Amino acid sequence: MFKFVALAVLLALASADHIDKDAQIRSQASDVSPDGSYAWSFESSNGIAAQEQGVGGVQAAGASSHVSPEGTPIQLTYTADADGFHPAGAHLPQAPEIPAAIVRSLEWNAAHPQEEQPQGQPIRRF
Repeated sequence: MFKFVALAVLLALASADHIDKDAQIRSQASDVSPDGSYAWSFESSNGIAAQEQGVGGVQAAGASSHVSPEGTPIQLTYTADADGFHPAGAHLPQAPEIPAAIVRSLEWNAAHPQEEQPQGQPIRRF
């Protein structure tokens, strides 16, 4: 699955108008082990590079880089596991900070899963 996502991203980049369609692969490597672990990498003449290693369908970690049409270097790192896909890069928007009141509420809920309302507070009906 992870290889499919990486391939889809690379194909999208390659089909973009600003990408050098005459780019050539400078280096590439691929290794798949009997235990299901794998690693691959490549670098092209137009500055696109990517690498990933992991255990098939269970976890992966990788990185990719290219130069945007504006000339900005774009670097992405990521992990993927049972908790989802976790990308990181300066070009990605940052998640907003969770308000303190919501954090306290989530902590209270986690500590009191059997209770629906804090002690001493009436249930409001609208």
